[in-house]
Parts: sequence; C-alpha cells; structure tokens
Amino acid sequence: MGDNRRDFLKKMGIAGAGMAMMSSPFMQTIAAQGNEKSIRVGVIGTGGRGRYLLEHLLRLQKDEKFEIVAICDNYEPSLTAALNLSLKYKVKPQTYVDYVKLINDNSLDGVIIATPLHQHAHIAIDCMKAGIHVLCEKSMARKLDDVKAMHDAHLNSGSILLIGHQRMFSNKYQNAMQRIHDGELGQIGQMHAHWHRANDWRRAVPKGKPELERQINWRLYKEYSAGLLTELMSHQIQVANWAMQKIPVSVMGTGSIRYWKDGREVNDNLAAIFSYDDGTKFTYDTQTINKKYGCEEEIMGDKGSFELETNKYYSTTPAKPKAAPGIAQLVGDIQKGLFETVPVGGPSWAPEDAQKYKGESIYEGQKGDGSREEVLGFIRFIKQGKCPEWMTSEGYYASIWTLLTEQAIDSGQMVTMPETYRI
Repeated sequence: MGDNRRDFLKKMGIAGAGMAMMSSPFMQTIAAQGNEKSIRVGVIGTGGRGRYLLEHLLRLQKDEKFEIVAICDNYEPSLTAALNLSLKYKVKPQTYVDYVKLINDNSLDGVIIATPLHQHAHIAIDCMKAGIHVLCEKSMARKLDDVKAMHDAHLNSGSILLIGHQRMFSNKYQNAMQRIHDGELGQIGQMHAHWHRANDWRRAVPKGKPELERQINWRLYKEYSAGLLTELMSHQIQVANWAMQKIPVSVMGTGSIRYWKDGREVNDNLAAIFSYDDGTKFTYDTQTINKKYGCEEEIMGDKGSFELETNKYYSTTPAKPKAAPGIAQLVGDIQKGLFETVPVGGPSWAPEDAQKYKGESIYEGQKGDGSREEVLGFIRFIKQGKCPEWMTSEGYYASIWTLLTEQAIDSGQMVTMPETYRI
C-alpha cells in the first residue's frame, strides 16, 4: 500500500524537520497548478462536523478562488444553522433537503460529504458518477462491500475520492511519518493508541419528538454506525498503517456495553490487537467511561518513540546533562549520599523504570488538527484534477480494517482481510 507515498512527499518537497504546511512547497506546488481557476463546491450533511468543515471553507474564501454554491441536509435545524453560518460570512448558498436535486441543479466541481456513516456510500457514488470530486468524512461506509464500491466508483469515474483523515495534512504528523520512514525511531516494535472520553455520547432530541432519536443519535445504533470503531478508531488505524507503510494481516478484539445502559447497541468500551506481517503489533483501546488518558498514538522503536497527539519525541538514548565542575560535583555527590558502602550482593534484576526525561517536540508551530489544511488541499486537488492516490488508499484501508475489527469483536475470532478487498 502507498508505494509512491515517499516519492510524492519528496517531490512536493515536504520531507524533513522544518516543513510548514501552509508555507511548504507541498501547498505551493498545488497552488501553482491552476490556482486561479474558479470552482464550485457544495456541502452535503450540515450537522456538527459538516458545519465545522463549512466554516473552514468560508474562511478560506478570502485567500482562495472558489464558490460555495449549495448546502444540503434533511434535518431542518442543521440546514438552517449552516445557512446562518454562511450568511455571517456574506455567502448565500442554495439550500436543499435532497442531495439528488442538489446534484441535478448545480454544475458542481466538488462536494464535502459529512452525513451519517450509513449514507456515505450511495451519496459519494452518485456524486462521483456525476463527475463531482468528493471529500467524504471517515469512515467510508457502513459495509465492506460499500467501501469497495466507493473505491471502484472513484477508479471508474476518475473523480477524486479523499477520505477525512485530516492527520495526513498535519505538519506534525507529516514530519513524524517522514522521520519514521527514514529510520529515526529504528525498528518499530510496537504501536499503541487510545481514545478515552467520559460522556454518554448522546445528543439531545427535541422535546416531544422521540421519533428523531435514531436520526440524531445514529452513532449509537449498529444499523447506522459501528460506534467507537468507525467514529474514533478509524483515525488511529490510519495512523498506524501510515507509520508501517502497510496494512495488518489480522485483528482480534473484544468489547462490551459496560456502563451506559441506555438502549444503545454499540459498545461503550473495546480493545483490539492488530498484527503486521513483520511481527509488529498495534494495540488499541477506547471507551466513554473515563477520560484521564485522553487521545494518543504511540509509535515505539528501538531508537526512540513518538507520542503524536501530544507532540512528543523520546530518544532511547537522551543526551546526558553535563557533569558539574570540580568541587561542585564532589559536594553534590556527598549531599546525595553516594559514598555509602556498596553491598557485595544484591538482587539479580531490577525493574526498568519509564524514561524520566520530558522529551522533545516533534514539530514546533503546529496549529489545529489539520482540518483546515485538508479542506484547502481538497480545493487545490480539484483545481489540478487529481489527488495523490496513496491518500485515497489510506482512507480505504482504514475503513476496511475498522469494519474487520467489528467482525472480530462480534465473533470473538481472529479475522483476516479477504483478498476481494485488496486494491
């Protein structure tokens, strides 16, 4: 997977510790290819995430040439909120409750899809068949066959299919991955990620309208979502695959509804172990019961470790502090009691403590999570008529392995990927 990733990064000039996404040759090169061309874009799905991406579009309009011509949602409060947001930026897009009518009424160049998961596939496929480039929120689809169908539509239509893994556009993550691939961490032995929250993950249903429960809280029902897997883990398996430059060979998992006994169908806690063909393991856990450990991806090699979310690099051989000169060193040693009698015998082993030093930053100056750069990248990909294929592959395999993890948890068995889903 992604054999051309490193060549692409080097070609765009973003390898190395000093890159900055908005001023890097990566974005400058894309900008140089048809940036004056005006394009027409729309947003389908204007809930919380959709409006977040819409606002990035609205803010980018002062620096980038494109039009926001249409927004669509079948839930009136979300559509009204998106229209009001647009008007705040003096933009008045056409509003739709039916995405098919939006496609038929407008000559769109690109669309952002941020609907509930189970609606992604048919909307994205219809858009790509109509010649519209697509940025679709992760995960790609609710079913494995729909994930593959989306990718097939991308290949058959020639339309861009970019999946919303914004870390691919983050300065910090781009920098860390280049350093991993250049061997700075040495041989990767293990990876671990977690995403912990402490809330019921529910959204308020309007009083007197219980029929809207499943529409509003779709993340809690298996017909529409795989819960923590598709909404959270999908990001972090993408990071693990990106670091390894390959996909797993198997996954095992377990999960349960331990705490939130409220009629939900998806687990409120789960854990999984992914194995790669070289023996590397990626362990994962997520839950909505306790948020102490938050969100993190740890990549651990024999020469060092990255903690990506918190922007930390730890060398296994950190530089030692300089020794104190002469008499100061002697006084310090005496004060610390280092001249006590050394015992002849002692324990044959001692536990290895975690590293005490505070590490170093992976990248200085990072702002945001990469979503702004992702939206800008999509606009510029549309203008040049193509998106790096490795980015599409990253989203595809993250979605496939997310759904395979659901199978492993539900069956209690180790699961591998059927060859039919290999691209």
